[in-house]
Amino acid sequence: MKEIHEYFTVVDWFVVFGYLGLTTLVGHLMRGKQGTIKDFFLGGRSLPWQAVCGSIIATGVPGVVFALEGNFTYLQWALGSVMARVLVGLFFVKVYYQQEIYSPYDYMGNRLGVGVKRLATVIFSVGSILGQSVRVLVAALALKVVTGWEFHHCIWVIGAFAILWTLIGGMRTVIWTDVMQFGLFTIGGLTALFWIVNGLDGGWETLFRVGGAVPEAGEHGKFTLLNFSRDPAVGFTLWVAIIATPFLNLNAFGVDQLNAQRMFCCRSAADARKAIMWSSAGQFLTFLMLMVGAALFVHYQINGASAAEQELFIASRDFVFPTWITTTLPVGLRGLIIAGIFAAAISSLDSILAALSQTTLSLFFHGDGLADDAATQARLVRYSRMLVVFWGISLSAFAIGLDRLRGDINMVNLAFGMIAYTTGPLLGLFLAALVGDRIRSSVGGLVAGCVVSFCLVLWVRTDLYTILIKSGVTTAAEIAQIGWLPVKLDEAGGLSALINYAWMWPVTCIVTLGFGLLFRCRVDTSR
Repeated sequence: MKEIHEYFTVVDWFVVFGYLGLTTLVGHLMRGKQGTIKDFFLGGRSLPWQAVCGSIIATGVPGVVFALEGNFTYLQWALGSVMARVLVGLFFVKVYYQQEIYSPYDYMGNRLGVGVKRLATVIFSVGSILGQSVRVLVAALALKVVTGWEFHHCIWVIGAFAILWTLIGGMRTVIWTDVMQFGLFTIGGLTALFWIVNGLDGGWETLFRVGGAVPEAGEHGKFTLLNFSRDPAVGFTLWVAIIATPFLNLNAFGVDQLNAQRMFCCRSAADARKAIMWSSAGQFLTFLMLMVGAALFVHYQINGASAAEQELFIASRDFVFPTWITTTLPVGLRGLIIAGIFAAAISSLDSILAALSQTTLSLFFHGDGLADDAATQARLVRYSRMLVVFWGISLSAFAIGLDRLRGDINMVNLAFGMIAYTTGPLLGLFLAALVGDRIRSSVGGLVAGCVVSFCLVLWVRTDLYTILIKSGVTTAAEIAQIGWLPVKLDEAGGLSALINYAWMWPVTCIVTLGFGLLFRCRVDTSR
């Protein structure tokens, strides 16, 4: 039996390394001057809004719809995403461009004092480690399929590439390489969809007939879009989309430095507003990848899977897309699309490395950040590069540990679940800063709110319980018998939550803000 990675030929590897080499060269050529941290972290505030918009646009993952119970209900979350981007463009951008700042946490510090800035930076760093490590895992899936390497080896290779791209030219390199990956990933998604459909006997008619006849996936099979369930354990519902998801995306695009840093790279507030609002068009890419997922399901329903493919699919449904690419597409083309998936994940990772580096530097050198002398700026740029390496190694190491604990959890659910710990508290801190001229929250109150919020998410999610089970401390059955825990035994004998983590986004935001407003103080703007 032919192993999956044996389908990947020397020609495919030549295409992969050729594309990665081209991307690296483009990043080098577009780096501009790197004499100051404004150049390194904000691209000198000289980037066109169209490029920033392309960099912001997020991509979907087809594995979410390939699973038997998967469908298009994930697309409902687009409602909350678009709503949030419009609000960020109308209100957040305005306050950010009133001062020369590098992050939303600088704004919080200016309004409520350096203590709140430090608190927000710590929460952002924790959330990045938890959530962005999943991006490393996504890229490692594709690399493992085509190489057959151990998973942790794939993770270290990806981390090394991300560090290199960030070091080359800071945010200018990050954004321009993002634009390249966005273009190739879109082309790759369209190619995959039409290739699969053309390979089906009956084409599009077969896709919609077979995909729409999966009772387990909903009323319209794979193409079920709306879910009106009021079960709090269900995540992809219309109620989550219009109530909880806006909180997620207000934080993701307006407060989280990963995307906010891109807005700061624009030439003006007007450009930043256009970049964030027009990035809503990226929902088309989410729809495209869901279509690819549905097409993959139909393909394997009709044609079946080889023994080697079945072995990978049993390990994780997230292996489906890279496996299909490797075993089905012709030589060269599969190399190009795998390179696009690989590079897109790396470019997402280098974005977070730049954001973590900037916020960490700001914790220790907040007073030197705007210094004009060349010696100080050169020193800060050098420290920034050192921090990029530190965070690259740290995220890679955490990703390895996360993979060993995640079990068979889908990557999309894992990513959203991890950021549930910090999304609400971070947005709550921003809202406290926004009203700070009228009601000034204390650092102690906000810290208490963040701690309570973290404990609430820990109570709702099964992460801690899973660690205890895997460590042999207890069993799933024993935990399920504890009446005050919102978990139950699933059909496989594991634990499932009775309350979906998505509801924690608004709850923890309100809790954090509430504690801040409850314990007020006079604003401390000392640095």
